[in-house]
Amino acid sequence: MSPESQRKFEQLNLLAESYDALLFDVDGTLADNMDAHKQAYKAAAKQYGVELDVNLIDETAGWPTVAVAAEISKRYAVDFDHEEFSTLKSTIFRDEYVFKTKPVDYVVEHLKYQKGKKHIAAVSGGTRTTLSMTLNTIGVWDDLETLVCAGDTPEGKPSPQPFLLAASQLNIAPEKCLVYEDGVPGVEGAKAAGMGWVRIDEL
Repeated sequence: MSPESQRKFEQLNLLAESYDALLFDVDGTLADNMDAHKQAYKAAAKQYGVELDVNLIDETAGWPTVAVAAEISKRYAVDFDHEEFSTLKSTIFRDEYVFKTKPVDYVVEHLKYQKGKKHIAAVSGGTRTTLSMTLNTIGVWDDLETLVCAGDTPEGKPSPQPFLLAASQLNIAPEKCLVYEDGVPGVEGAKAAGMGWVRIDEL
């Protein structure tokens, strides 16, 4: 790791000390792939006649893909099937980008350092198929005790439901969980769940 990544790695280890469980977002937090997701959304939207401003993807970071599709439909006043859009976007991402995914080194090294010391889960708005491919590509799939993803709870981020489900599956009280995020919706969900949180992009 670079000296800067080493500094962030050490900072994360200090932040984690008083918690029993660590809940990681995936895209943009463990995986350095947000630009790839933006390009996949842009390509999918183009097939529906939409020239997508990818800033919308930053605004909706952590949302389930089908919810992002609904937001695109609403903002651009284009009527399309949200599930169909979600499937198309996920297919584009898996076919063209997923195996090129690189880890966010200081977050992944922190996760691996904490394995066996803390309970570890991933909480994401992505689909289980895409997430399993991403997590395998960056080498952390086998380090997770549980994965909460799109469809596992009635509501996704910024609802606290995905985080509370992960805590329940780990049998850890919410206040003893630390959430790692790179976007506002995930932080809002962590706060609503009564958990600690850290923005890995603001260290």
